[in-house]
Amino acid sequence: MRHSLLVRLVASSVLIAVCSIVATAWLAARGTSGEIRERQGRTLARDARINDALLGYAAGHPRWDGVGETVRVLARQSGQRVALATEGGVRIADSAAGRPPLPARASAVVDPLAVDVSLVPGAATDRIDARTAGPFRLPEPERVRLRGEVDAQAACLRREGQRATVVVGPGGRPYLRREGVPATPAPGTGRTRPAVGAPSGHAPSTLRTSGGEAVRLAGGSGTRPVAVATTLKPAPSADPQRPRTTPGKPTGAPGEAPQDRPTVTRQRTPLPAPSRPGSPPCSPDAPGPTATEKRALDRLAVLVRQCRGSWVDVWLDETGTPAAPASAAECLATARRTQLKPYVAPAALLYIGSPEDRTPAIDPYGIAGVTAVILVLAAGISVLVATRLVRPVRAVTAAARRMRAGDGSARVTVRAKGEVGELGAAFNEMSDHLDRVERQRKAMVNDVSHELRTPLSNIRGWLEAAQDGVAELDPALTASLVEEATLLQHIVDDLQQLALADAGRLRLRPEPVDAADLVEQLAAVHRAAAEAAGLVLTVEATGRLYLDADPVRLRQAAGNLLANAVRYTPAGGRVSLRAYADGDDVLIEVADTGPGIAPEHLPYVFDRFWRAEKSRSRQTGGSGLGLAIVRQLAEAHGGSAAVRSEPDRGATFVLRLPRTTTETA
Repeated sequence: MRHSLLVRLVASSVLIAVCSIVATAWLAARGTSGEIRERQGRTLARDARINDALLGYAAGHPRWDGVGETVRVLARQSGQRVALATEGGVRIADSAAGRPPLPARASAVVDPLAVDVSLVPGAATDRIDARTAGPFRLPEPERVRLRGEVDAQAACLRREGQRATVVVGPGGRPYLRREGVPATPAPGTGRTRPAVGAPSGHAPSTLRTSGGEAVRLAGGSGTRPVAVATTLKPAPSADPQRPRTTPGKPTGAPGEAPQDRPTVTRQRTPLPAPSRPGSPPCSPDAPGPTATEKRALDRLAVLVRQCRGSWVDVWLDETGTPAAPASAAECLATARRTQLKPYVAPAALLYIGSPEDRTPAIDPYGIAGVTAVILVLAAGISVLVATRLVRPVRAVTAAARRMRAGDGSARVTVRAKGEVGELGAAFNEMSDHLDRVERQRKAMVNDVSHELRTPLSNIRGWLEAAQDGVAELDPALTASLVEEATLLQHIVDDLQQLALADAGRLRLRPEPVDAADLVEQLAAVHRAAAEAAGLVLTVEATGRLYLDADPVRLRQAAGNLLANAVRYTPAGGRVSLRAYADGDDVLIEVADTGPGIAPEHLPYVFDRFWRAEKSRSRQTGGSGLGLAIVRQLAEAHGGSAAVRSEPDRGATFVLRLPRTTTETA
């Protein structure tokens, strides 16, 4: 393989390509690595902003019906195409005009109940968007009432010299943010404010609200209490100023037994008065749960219980977000998704168009230098390879010109291997073949002239003798002259047949032929000649062997073989004629027990005018055209002619012809 021209060309091309790729990669890595990192950061921040805006829309709307305007605004702000589609591939909204096909891969999944943490790094562990309020979203009257209470708390704290700010949670519940207390992040970050005074294990039996309402939670016989309240600090264990609560009727989710639900009793207490010197401090407690929150929290507690199989403490933090002990976090998340699902838009696939490529900063002088080096290297390798390839080609060209000038001995000295060596060897074979053909042509001209001169000389000599009165033109002389003329006609006819066959104009009239009948007819024609020569002629035909052939031409070819066998087999010998099937072919075989053919003569048996006896005597052979005609006729029928022989063991000539399957074929 190392001498192969193809391998050398491929290796050279690969070497040049590798140099180009390495240089290009080096330049690209050097000029664009920083640009790529910066672009990736901008793309991630842009995708995060778009995803956050759509998450906020989904958290506050049960359907995507009106998201089209939001998508178009985001597309204008980002300069990219923004599209939303259902998980089934149905387009929801698209900022691109003409509704082009969506990209093959989505950028993110917009689902407020399962946010993508790669785009929302600070998401809560339950992956629920903090802006998703659902049934905890307060109606306007409750918002106004709670806002008044929280504003009063804030005013009270400011009068005490504390800095307090009123913040509104995702569901509309206002709460205080005081200096020195960790602030609740803005909605949309996914973080939830830890519960202030949240129970650790069991819910407190009594919680006090800043609105003067005390809530006592007590379960029925044999059940654990469940907290259905906001995250309020426990009231003091003994408060002589606050009345004690009394049990009321059990309340809970519909369909539950009374003993499985908590009992809630409420008693109103007055709001604390503004602080004055010597008066009690302002209450830091958040306002108590509203009716909306109680209903939603009650339903959530039931869903959590269905998940765990037992009651679990569930409460609201000061932002209005449900919370539970860590042991029930998974069930709480599952219950919240079930409860919030009807209030949020279904999950959708987000497609964001790729930013337009910008040409990275590349050093033009570096490119020019590397390009020059690559060109020099490529030119050097190409010159080296081309020089080695052209040298033997030039030698072949010079030999071909000598051959054209008449030098039949023109040859190429082959030293190279691979394709170039094969080219030199093929040229030498062609030169040998042309030289052999030229010699055969000259020999054929000589043989033709000899074959034609002999009968013409005989005819002319006898006619001149009769003209001069030396010989009498009697019937015997006339018969001899007719025989010579007939021989001359046969030679001319044979030459014409060979010329027609060479030109592809030999006409055949094919028809169904039974090879068994054909060999029987040939044996009947030549049986008398075989018996006169003291030979035994046998015929064997196996089965019905049908051919699609010209019967006249086929009898001519097989007859030539049989006549030669009878002529060259000595008395007492045997000649056999067989016809049999061999696969898809029919073989007609003529074998004799004559002197055979020498191995060095076998390749020339079917050549024109070839005779083993070079004197070309009429007593030892014919014109040398019979076997050439046999081969041409066999090839005209789509078959072939072959011979096998050993000296003193006879010869076997075989005609192989294509077989047909039926008699009417």
